[in-house]
Amino acid sequence: MRIRTAAVATTAAAGALAALTAVPAQAAEYTSALKVSGIQYDAPGTDSNRCSGGNTHQEYLKIRNYSSSKTVNLRGYVVKDAAGNRFVFTANHYLQPGDHVKLRGGNGTDSDGNNVVYRDNCNFMWNNDKDTVYLYKPTGSRADVHAYTKRGSDPDGNGYVTFHK
Repeated sequence: MRIRTAAVATTAAAGALAALTAVPAQAAEYTSALKVSGIQYDAPGTDSNRCSGGNTHQEYLKIRNYSSSKTVNLRGYVVKDAAGNRFVFTANHYLQPGDHVKLRGGNGTDSDGNNVVYRDNCNFMWNNDKDTVYLYKPTGSRADVHAYTKRGSDPDGNGYVTFHK
């Protein structure tokens, strides 16, 4: 009996260890004040990446400052997808505590007042079926990461997924 109990305990411990190591990257909670709060990965309408008349600007990533007291400057933060497409915030854009910004595709005028920054690129960045969103601090350390799938993450099929409710 004692041997069997030890074997069961060892098997249970190994299973628990395997479960811990199998946790996906997006399950990690990062200490950054800035986090991805949502993504409109599938722009409404028929996808058209024409700079004039296309709908790339309707695809966006929403980044929120979850700090209750700290203002954060986005300058130097990097957003990437699973394929390595990237956007770097090169200008100062300050997020007050609880504030957010929408990083939109297409061209437009960045505005602190309207909480918008444009990628100045008319190509879609986010895949409509699945992708991973990475947010990096100016130091290069990871601030946040989330994977999504159209089937598993978007039950109402509207092309928008919320993170960090």
